[in-house]
Amino acid sequence: MPELVRLYIRNVIFGAGLSALFVGLLLGFDVAHLRHLILGSDIGYIAVTLLFVFNTVVFAGVQFAIAVMNMAEDQTPPGGGKRDAIPSHHMAAELIAIPVPVRSESRARRQLGRTLR
Repeated sequence: MPELVRLYIRNVIFGAGLSALFVGLLLGFDVAHLRHLILGSDIGYIAVTLLFVFNTVVFAGVQFAIAVMNMAEDQTPPGGGKRDAIPSHHMAAELIAIPVPVRSESRARRQLGRTLR
């Protein structure tokens, strides 16, 4: 059996255990009166089964995602690389200001008004 399939099965089993614990705690602490609702219904077992199954899907998916992300090869940050030069005072002297003509806002609005008519 491939390693990835074994990893997935292991995480589904672990997720089912977490789900059973979670559903047990939900019912044990009677969160939102779920225990009262389930025990007061003649088909409460369906609710418990659905809680267990859907929480198993969630917890197994999270466990599998964590396991896959932890499979990364290298955890150390890369060294070296390109270093951009930090501008110094002698480079600032080389910068040249370029004037850009700007029309006033009121003149631009008047021209826009003429083109819309």
